[in-house]
Amino acid sequence: MSYSKHPSHCNTPTPHQVLRLARLLTASFVLSVMGSWGLIPHANAQSAAPNFPSKPITMVVPFPPGGVADIVARPVAEAMGRDLGQAVIIENKPGAGGGIGMGYVAHAKADGYTLLMALSSLSVLPQADTVLGRNPMFFHKDLRALARFTADPTVLAVKADSPWKTTQEFIDDARKRPGAISYGSSGNFGTMHVPMEILSQQTSIQLNHIPYTGAGPAVVALLGGQIDAVSTGPATVVQHIKSGKLRALAHWGNAKLEALPDISSLKDQKINAEYAQWSGLFLPSATPEGIAQRIRASAKVAAQDPKVIEAIQNAGSPMAYLDAPEFERYLNEDIKRMTEVVKKMGVKGM
Repeated sequence: MSYSKHPSHCNTPTPHQVLRLARLLTASFVLSVMGSWGLIPHANAQSAAPNFPSKPITMVVPFPPGGVADIVARPVAEAMGRDLGQAVIIENKPGAGGGIGMGYVAHAKADGYTLLMALSSLSVLPQADTVLGRNPMFFHKDLRALARFTADPTVLAVKADSPWKTTQEFIDDARKRPGAISYGSSGNFGTMHVPMEILSQQTSIQLNHIPYTGAGPAVVALLGGQIDAVSTGPATVVQHIKSGKLRALAHWGNAKLEALPDISSLKDQKINAEYAQWSGLFLPSATPEGIAQRIRASAKVAAQDPKVIEAIQNAGSPMAYLDAPEFERYLNEDIKRMTEVVKKMGVKGM
């Protein structure tokens, strides 16, 4: 009854309420339009982990200084440090073809503060441990792939004063003297061991395998005449080849090698041997999603950084970046292929 007597008490909005409603509707419309045009950023990795990082990050390189992983990791770490606002510190943990450092990261605290710059031996080592009847140092499921940076075919390099000027001369000599020609590697079933085993399988030769802790020491041994050959990424030998200290005989790729365009592939020489030594960034698989995405985004920034691209190219490796989804697919295929290679190598692969 009171409302019929006093119309001013009805639900008619006041001028102030009308103005407020108009503002809300306008704001809603603007946001809707911006969203449809893609002008509103989605919740990004940084907002999902607002306090990360709050201290320096360690990037483990499972090989000694001077190898491919180390050469790639240092400029990438510097660029990521600038993007993240915290230093990314390189820690070399060599041994077991990279397995020691890879296992260390696989079992590290999953908080984003321990990363791994691995090479393609990561695809091989768990299966190799199984073949050898020992507990794997890590499992693939323990590590999450975030970014691939390079993917180079390995190069067959010998001393410049060696008697072999062609791959065929190298193979012919190996057939005449089984086990007499030695080669160095970064460890059993590592990225320098597997391609030479593939070559041996395809040409029916026997070589003497001398494992080292990484590509750097193996190349030093080659330069010093302690071994006869290596198969390694271009980045670790291209400067020595250009300076005349080493000679490249072939590479394990299926296209022209940018760093050494005059060197033909083994496939071009009618030898069915192919192998790519990739480098990629990983972290413990249990890392919280927001932190993982922040690191993934930073890795992408690093891969696009002109200083990083220049540093890696100058070392002899073109950038071959793959973001996480594409890298995961590539990695799964590589694991399948390398599993078959390791089975063929068997225990004799030691």
